[in-house]
Amino acid sequence: MEQWVWGYEGYDPAEERLREALCTLGNGYFATRGAAPETDADEVHYPGTYVAGCYNRLTSTVQGREVENEDMVNLPNWLPLRFRILDGPAPPEDGSAPPWWAPDQGGILEYRQELDLRQGVLNRTVLLEDPAGRRLRVEQSRLVHMGEPHLAALRTTFTAEDWAGTVEVESAVDGGVVNAGVARYRALDGRHLTGHRAGSADPDTLWLRCQTRTSEICVAVVARTRPADGEPGSVRDDPTAPRPARRLTVAVEPGRPVAVDKVVALHTSHDLAISDPLQAALEDVHHAPGFPGLLETHRAAWAELWRHAGLEVPGKAGHILRVHLFHVLQTLSPHTADLDVGVPARGLHGEAYRGHVFWDELFVLPYLNVHLPEVSRALLTYRHRRLPEAVRAAEDAGYAGAMYPWQSGSDGREETQTLHLNPRSGRWLPDHSRLQHHVGSAVAHNVWQYWQASGDTEFMHSRGAEMLLRIAQFWGSAARYDPDHERYRILGVVGPDEYHEAYPDSDRPGLDDNAYTNVTAAWTIARALDLLETLPEPRSRELREELGVDDGTVERWRDVSRRLRVPFHRGVISQFDGYGDLAELDWEGYREKYGNIRRLDRILEAEGDTVNRYQASKQADVLMLGYLFPPAELARLFRRLGYAFDDDLWHRTVDHYLHRTSHGSTLSSLVHGWVLARVRRPEAWTYVQEALVSDVADIQGGTTSEGIHLGAMAGTLDLVQRGLTGLEAREGALWLDPAPIPELSEFGFTLRYRHHWGVEVRMRSEELCIGLPASAEAPVRLALPDRTVTVEPGESCRLGLAGDRSGV
Repeated sequence: MEQWVWGYEGYDPAEERLREALCTLGNGYFATRGAAPETDADEVHYPGTYVAGCYNRLTSTVQGREVENEDMVNLPNWLPLRFRILDGPAPPEDGSAPPWWAPDQGGILEYRQELDLRQGVLNRTVLLEDPAGRRLRVEQSRLVHMGEPHLAALRTTFTAEDWAGTVEVESAVDGGVVNAGVARYRALDGRHLTGHRAGSADPDTLWLRCQTRTSEICVAVVARTRPADGEPGSVRDDPTAPRPARRLTVAVEPGRPVAVDKVVALHTSHDLAISDPLQAALEDVHHAPGFPGLLETHRAAWAELWRHAGLEVPGKAGHILRVHLFHVLQTLSPHTADLDVGVPARGLHGEAYRGHVFWDELFVLPYLNVHLPEVSRALLTYRHRRLPEAVRAAEDAGYAGAMYPWQSGSDGREETQTLHLNPRSGRWLPDHSRLQHHVGSAVAHNVWQYWQASGDTEFMHSRGAEMLLRIAQFWGSAARYDPDHERYRILGVVGPDEYHEAYPDSDRPGLDDNAYTNVTAAWTIARALDLLETLPEPRSRELREELGVDDGTVERWRDVSRRLRVPFHRGVISQFDGYGDLAELDWEGYREKYGNIRRLDRILEAEGDTVNRYQASKQADVLMLGYLFPPAELARLFRRLGYAFDDDLWHRTVDHYLHRTSHGSTLSSLVHGWVLARVRRPEAWTYVQEALVSDVADIQGGTTSEGIHLGAMAGTLDLVQRGLTGLEAREGALWLDPAPIPELSEFGFTLRYRHHWGVEVRMRSEELCIGLPASAEAPVRLALPDRTVTVEPGESCRLGLAGDRSGV
């Protein structure tokens, strides 16, 4: 059972925000941070509730400039439920009511918080003692329903120890919330909600209605609060906006538990099949069963989800991996398939990155493709719906095709900030990260990999083809032929590293011939050419006409895909043109001076220097190629571009960047661990282990409290699923090239491949076992480096990792 529980013992205000993020509950539609119900937002606590895709745009004044930002909105807090002991042996001398209890006022004798991963329930037990010496045990269970996406519930059970009296309970909905969960954003306007109205309905139900200020999304929250087993002693409702509340009293006796249940419904005007959010929420609460009934159906929904998406890894690593999968599934569940949303980089767990969509689906979709492909399709459809905006962005920049934004939100326009705050220096600085045009290649890669894994030809020949060809068209027009190099070049971009945004002393942002950007652009164009050859002729003709792709365009694409420039220096692949001319950094000196130098860019800027002057990376850039492409495919890519590529070149390249990376991103250790598992296996575990604990131990120093890193969490799952098995779906087969590391040499998972549900993959005892469930589907071809094996439905295959491989 321990691998299914993530728990904390004792109350620690300094750790509270981290725990709130890691104890978030969600269902893909909305999520609520694991804040204590007795607390409001302050320096210790930060309750937050977020609906997927609910954004609002506001303009703020920063350093005399008008700055526009779109944020995922912190919606009304449904959690508030506080209590106090009204009577007993020591009432207040002035006759007034005692204060409401809160964890920060002391009196805590026991405090335990447990996240039940199997059932999706957050449990908390508190034993407190008031100034009169009365002890009260408070037990709470909370859920955000995985089966009914608009419902949540909280049960609070009071048990008095050796005394009898009355406990007053106040249940509220707080609409006075703002976006203030990230300290460095607090200079920006965070007041997203307006037009609050409140009221009561039925004897035990309160409601709150409001809307976002600019996007005018109507939000309704309805809360039903009642004792679980009887009538309250007294009731007083205060339906006053923006915080309607209900107070009730319950009698407590020694050793007799008394429970109060709060059931909540949340709707917005973006929801499907409703006429009014308030009416829909009222109906949901009216028909909702009590807490036990909701818990039963919630458990059943989670059980089904674990069957489809579970990953079995023994030991501590498996425990953390289950936490990671839990948070991925709370952000991107089967409910996501019905929504117009992308992959928020920080989940639905906080306000960092303003809830924006970056390229993180590159790390998330590979896991979903073979477990919940309908969710992958929905996330790709989010990109397709915003294809027209990407086409306009390319046109405005003077290019053809589609130029996807580095940060996306509601409508697909570029949401990347133009200024960012360095909290170390207190200065607002220009931000050029919008030049990370490689996000388009990530979208193309996700489209292709989804097709290979799912066999969803209908999607690929329609929406997928439009996106892939438009992105190839962009790269074809962005590439400029340079007669001095006799190659095509892509100029003025920023790579995944993110530290380097310009050349030293240059007044022009961007870098030339970023290796990752150019190689992935070449790959994207090559896949577009493949697609044009395999599309049905009528569909190919339609797309060519719509996009203006004639024979001359195809020939140019073919030429660009074979002659894009990749720079080198001193026998390694250069991160970008001129990288080898940059100065070397005194890494040991900076570590000795500052200790943690993960955010080296901030340190140098605060010193009046710039990371642009040094061979120093925030995270994997060139090495991302080793994450994205298996060794054989990477070698083919370089050969297609006319460059020699062998193990020695790649190993030298890995060594070079391994010693020049500060790992200022949670994705960095993941990618380095992935690459080293193939290059230097004994060193891989150090980085894999760091990737595993990056959020649960908050190794970036306070960032997890602002929201988990969804890409890093999903990436660790994929590292086991694909990185250690070499699992690929391509050319109508499952390709396998196992490379387990000793610390992760036993694991198992069940996946969906094409129309095969429940394909079992088990790694143990230097053997990889593949089993197909019985069905009427065609057999599956398994391709290994040295042989091909065909497995019939209902049969299994054992592949030895040493010596001869044998199928059974």
